[in-house]
Amino acid sequence: MSRTFTDKSDIPAPPEEVRIPLQAIRGRGAATAMAHRFARDVREAADDGWGQLPGGNDADDDAPAAPAATRVHLETARSAICANDSPDIFFELSVNPYRGCEHGCIYCYARPTHSYLNFSPGLDFETQIVAKHNIAEVLRSELCAPRYVPRLINIGSATDCYQPVERELKLTRSLIEVMRDARHPFSLITKSSGVERDLDLLAPLAAQRLAAVYVTITTLDATLARRMEPRAAAPHRRLRTIRALAEAGVPVGVSVAPQIPFITEDMEQVLEAARDAGARSAFYTVLRLPWELDALFREWLTVHYPQRAARVMARVQDLHHLSDAERRAGKTYNSDFATRMKGTGLWADLVRQRFATTCRRLGLNRERVELDLGQFRPGLLQGQSSLF
Repeated sequence: MSRTFTDKSDIPAPPEEVRIPLQAIRGRGAATAMAHRFARDVREAADDGWGQLPGGNDADDDAPAAPAATRVHLETARSAICANDSPDIFFELSVNPYRGCEHGCIYCYARPTHSYLNFSPGLDFETQIVAKHNIAEVLRSELCAPRYVPRLINIGSATDCYQPVERELKLTRSLIEVMRDARHPFSLITKSSGVERDLDLLAPLAAQRLAAVYVTITTLDATLARRMEPRAAAPHRRLRTIRALAEAGVPVGVSVAPQIPFITEDMEQVLEAARDAGARSAFYTVLRLPWELDALFREWLTVHYPQRAARVMARVQDLHHLSDAERRAGKTYNSDFATRMKGTGLWADLVRQRFATTCRRLGLNRERVELDLGQFRPGLLQGQSSLF
């Protein structure tokens, strides 16, 4: 059937474009597979008029959405140790067995690195996990290199080395075994109770001043933690992990990072609970939003805290002491080494004072954990070095 239009007034107006509102995905931090900065095409969901909007007339509208599945990609690593020359980071070398992290922490500064793999820093970062299956063999080879000079190595500085896939692949455990065999000191940082599995390795190494562990607890608010770090251990479970490590004799510290204006508001309570569980040191950073993380965090605020989103972002700009021109341009992050971790200005000073005062009151950071680089014996690895 055809229809002829006789004049412009008879032509029906095009329907208004309706954006599908963002919704939280159960068990995931990001709400979308946001395009990365190298992508040529950007796609946005919109209602096509067939009742697909939430609350529409589609017959399957009330059916639960299928959860985003996790896929693990095995990668053959060419190198293991990554050097760090940033003056605001306490370790010089790091090893990361995984790219991407199923914990799904919305604030994770490593999200934009997934763009180099042609993956979204959004959902892909949480669902497309890259595991360096030969990482232990590569590390062994690098430690045996004649020019290698031992320096403090941190395991899991970018993505969590005890994320769920570690239960099956045990790449982090294999790294610890290499460090043990070489008598090389190391620290690791995690927000997973999975680290308790390796206490049989960590406790003896800690007794020889070769290992230390840091556990991240951003908040004690379980509801907030579930929204912000959906697949990480619950806050009370992380406190139990700190207690287990401390009772085993492992030097354990707590990271209360990142501090987010008007979102994480219980830093003092976190520090006290961690101290009571056995933590003896603490550190913090403030929220950093490099590259795509800016848009991702704004998206998360829209989903979970729309009423305070503008207030949060304005204070983040204050935190990084941006000029009026930078604010008008939408910039929210200053990458300068001198200020990026702690921020600058009035709000940053307030956080700094709160942290320092609480640590003094609780007796945290009174003694520095000194790991012993002098025990390194690369000769113990000779005959074991093999890349493949």
